[in-house]
Parts: sequence; C-alpha cells; structure tokens
Amino acid sequence: MSETPVSAWTPDGEQHPPLSEEGVIAALKTVFDPEIPVDIYELGLVYAIEIGDDGSVKVEMTLTTPSCPSAQELPFMAEQAVGSVPGVTSSKVEIVWDPPWDPSRMSEDSRLAMNMF
Repeated sequence: MSETPVSAWTPDGEQHPPLSEEGVIAALKTVFDPEIPVDIYELGLVYAIEIGDDGSVKVEMTLTTPSCPSAQELPFMAEQAVGSVPGVTSSKVEIVWDPPWDPSRMSEDSRLAMNMF
C-alpha cells in the first residue's frame, strides 16, 4: 500500500487535510482500554498502519494478553475510530499475537500515567 496522501472532500465541497498516518494515529489515541487509563497507541498495542491509495486503512494491533477482557470491544472501537477519519473509505483492524506485547512497548508518558518507572 502506498503512503501517498488521499484528499478528502464533502458534498459541500469542503476540503479536509489529506489522509495521513498522523490522522489515523490521532484517532487511535481516542481509544482507551476500559481497565487502563492510557490509549491503545501509547500502550504500544498498535504494530502497523497501512493506508491504501483508495483511502482504505488496515491496522495491525495486539492486546495485552490473549485473555484480555476487552478483546471483543477494543478492535471494534479502534476500527470505528479509524473509520471516522476524513478520507478513510474503509477500516480494518487485525489482531496479531507476534510479537507478544510487553510493557517495554509503552510510551514514556503511558508509563508515567500508570506509575511504572
């Protein structure tokens, strides 16, 4: 898939910024694990973002554990958040388990928020 920005427009002719990885990341940062006060991106659960020339977006993410209580809802919430980004024509979230998640994938800010130094 290409990294070429895709312009978005509305029926009123309003222009949106081109579809970008930064916009997708911003949307993913609105998705929080209900049990953890940190978004899925800062937790390091997002492994890959692919943006197609047609505005399709595929996200590969994992969960903290295979038995995560939010295993059903987090991917759906992420897919909905990405789908709301202007210019996205379709969104798909795939759960992957390799490599397994561990706390080293967390951002420094998320470690601070969870008192993990």
